[in-house]
Amino acid sequence: MVLAFHRERSTRGAEWSPGGPERSGKMSYMSKTPLSFATAFAPASIGNVAVGFDILGLALEGLGDTVLARRIEEPTVRIAAIEGCELPVDPARNTAGAAILALREARSLSFGIELSITKGIPLCSGMGGSAASAVAAVVAAEALLDQALSPAQRLALALAGEAVASGSAHADNVAPSLLGGLVLAVDRSTLVRIPTPSGVQAVVIHPALAVDTLSARAGLREGVPLADMTRQTGLLGGFLAGCFLGDPALLRASLRDVLIEPQRQHLVPGLADVLHAAREAGALGGSISGAGPAVFAWAERARALEVRRAMIAAFAAHGIAATGLLSNLDAPGARLLDRS
Repeated sequence: MVLAFHRERSTRGAEWSPGGPERSGKMSYMSKTPLSFATAFAPASIGNVAVGFDILGLALEGLGDTVLARRIEEPTVRIAAIEGCELPVDPARNTAGAAILALREARSLSFGIELSITKGIPLCSGMGGSAASAVAAVVAAEALLDQALSPAQRLALALAGEAVASGSAHADNVAPSLLGGLVLAVDRSTLVRIPTPSGVQAVVIHPALAVDTLSARAGLREGVPLADMTRQTGLLGGFLAGCFLGDPALLRASLRDVLIEPQRQHLVPGLADVLHAAREAGALGGSISGAGPAVFAWAERARALEVRRAMIAAFAAHGIAATGLLSNLDAPGARLLDRS
């Protein structure tokens, strides 16, 4: 299995080195002396990025989940604490716990791992919280091993955790949370880092709503009209070309969702007005982030603050409070924060 990425055109075809404290460097924390604990951070993300349902994702700056993994003598996986929201402490029903259960089985570990999870990503927000917890757990627990995981193993374990929350092992949130930046999941063994245009930011608006991912996925039609699929494929191609060419006009023509958004717009009251307001304020385009309710847009840096203001105001016109953040498009992926 090969995980490839493109940081820039000059890195085309390069193999991804697991991200440590520096995203581009190989993980260097493996120690001959067994560690007793390690703490890792994994960022929030925008799933789908309008044009790539289940296959495209973008990491976000600042917002994310933190997991402390501690070696214990009892050969089990245990969740000691969860801060920030209420989630299952049964490891099999928790994305971080499920990922580490899969790790223990894959490596036949003689020791156990205890997790403490700090949720920085709001629950049911559409910003990849379930994936971030799984990714952070895998990166932290890997530091306790005597042999590093391969990129493919790291991806598979995080996907095993993500499946607990979403019902399927799709990589649109896991991949950017691992690698950072904009990532295309060609399949479950190939991730491609897509270059992003300079001077463009992601605007993410989180309304005071909650959408359960499993319910949102259950509401999707099993089949879609061929004409819609053809159009969406063209938009995906145009978007990727716009990223590689650094062409804002092509991104403006392509960054929209004609396939999934129409099926989910009822989950986000006022969505059409919010996206219209974003475009009127100068956004290149946008859509629902993941399953929602968060909504995102891409905007040139000079217009990003006005786009954020316009989107929040559009939600307010529908009686819905909202907060917003700005993120550069090259946000770093998961990384270790501490170990001993």
